[in-house]
Amino acid sequence: MQKLHKKQQGLTLISLIFVLGMIGFFTLLVLKVGPIYMDHSKVVQALESIKNRPNIENESKSGVRNALNKQFGMNYVYDIKKEHVKITSRQGYLKVKIVYHTKQLLFANLSVWVDFDNEIEVGKQ
Repeated sequence: MQKLHKKQQGLTLISLIFVLGMIGFFTLLVLKVGPIYMDHSKVVQALESIKNRPNIENESKSGVRNALNKQFGMNYVYDIKKEHVKITSRQGYLKVKIVYHTKQLLFANLSVWVDFDNEIEVGKQ
């Protein structure tokens, strides 16, 4: 009679702990980084709404800044400060550039640093 040897199947306890730890880490990463990109999409949306306003290229810099601040206020965007927004304006031309970064603590001394750089141009240079 021949005996068939079955191969052992399944995870050991150490393998299971490792897999659950990896799943937990990546879940934490998504839960911490996801809101950063959701806020960034609100910044992009605010820039697009400014771009689509009629005669925005003839608006003053303070008028454009106020319009952006209203958009940020409505969308609860708090990461953008005055020094992050650079507005270039001439007769018939407008360029708005927003460069900022966000730092989110994951746990202990591990953080995620995300840089963003967006701009719109309206009118003729």
